[in-house]
Amino acid sequence: MARSRTTTWVLRVVVVAYLVLLVGWPVSLVVQHTFADGLTSLRHTLSEPSVVFALQLTASVALQATLLNTVFGVGISLLLVRKEFRGKRLLSALLDLPLSVSPVVVGLALVLAYGGRGTWFGPTLEANGLQIIFATPGIVLATAFVSLPLVIREVVPVLTEIGTDEEQAARSLGAGGLQTFWRITLPAIRWAIVYGVVLTLARSLGEFGAVKIVSGNLEGRTQTATLLVEQKYQDFEQATAYATSFLLAAVSVACIIVVSFLRPETKARR
Repeated sequence: MARSRTTTWVLRVVVVAYLVLLVGWPVSLVVQHTFADGLTSLRHTLSEPSVVFALQLTASVALQATLLNTVFGVGISLLLVRKEFRGKRLLSALLDLPLSVSPVVVGLALVLAYGGRGTWFGPTLEANGLQIIFATPGIVLATAFVSLPLVIREVVPVLTEIGTDEEQAARSLGAGGLQTFWRITLPAIRWAIVYGVVLTLARSLGEFGAVKIVSGNLEGRTQTATLLVEQKYQDFEQATAYATSFLLAAVSVACIIVVSFLRPETKARR
């Protein structure tokens, strides 16, 4: 027993030390540099038009990508768990592709598909007055691609765990498919969806590689907050870079903390 407790404490110390060195310390340095002169850097950053535009664009893109992946994620999760069809395993494997492929490759692939003349869809889209690459739609597509699996991987295990007994009972009582989903399935998976949405939102806010390729990084037009951080840091405007990084990190961390506190509380009430 004594050896077991000692081993447990050693493992805890190692894990905590690893997390502090890998995550806690670097993030704390960003916070420290952001508030090195109080709120002056933060106020100055939020007064710059280019920063305000980049933050607004980032928020808009993240919300659109999250909405797309939430709707698609719930639908594909129901398909994977509730239906049997050929190629199911292949489809499940393909859904993990965004986690294994470099975002830069994703961005390049989107450019080759939608970039204009000589691409698959570029000429047709341009003929109809729709620009994908070097415009907001391309940024949304790139962001949605890299965050695609997050909702799905949260919802699928929950759907598998709850089974189909309640859904079948509802159908036997005359409920339609949509009614069964809204009254039975959705309440059962709501927290998986919420957590998947939070992870998707956090991932979308921080996307860099794919967005840099498809956006062109045009200040005041297609420059997102992460691209602005890189530019400001390279231009030796480090105070702005630190402040913008802090704002991005703060939003993501706040969302995860709120969900972490609400989720156990809701379960306890149930």
